[in-house]
Amino acid sequence: MPHYVAIVEEEEGKAVGVWFPDLPGCISAGDTLDEAMANASEALALWVDVAKEYGRTIPAPRSLAELKRDPEIADELRRYMVAVIPLDTHRFAAT
Repeated sequence: MPHYVAIVEEEEGKAVGVWFPDLPGCISAGDTLDEAMANASEALALWVDVAKEYGRTIPAPRSLAELKRDPEIADELRRYMVAVIPLDTHRFAAT
C-alpha cells in the first residue's frame, strides 16, 4: 500500500489545512487535527478516483527524504507538521 506525505498546516484560530506535494490540487481541511486527517485520507482517494477517470497517471509517492531535497517543498517541511497518509489500493483493484 503506497503512502503519500501530507503537509499539515495548523495555525491557531484557523482550520487545519492538509495538502500533498506529490498530488497537485489534492487538498483538504478540518476544524480539528483529527478531522483534517480523516478528510485528508478521503481527499487522497477522491483525487486518485478522478485521475483514473480521466486516464491520468498517478504519481508515485516520494519519500520524506526526497521531498526534503526538493527546494519547492523543503521550506514547508520545516515550517509545518508532516503526516503520512496511506492509499488503500484495494479500493482501486477492480479499475
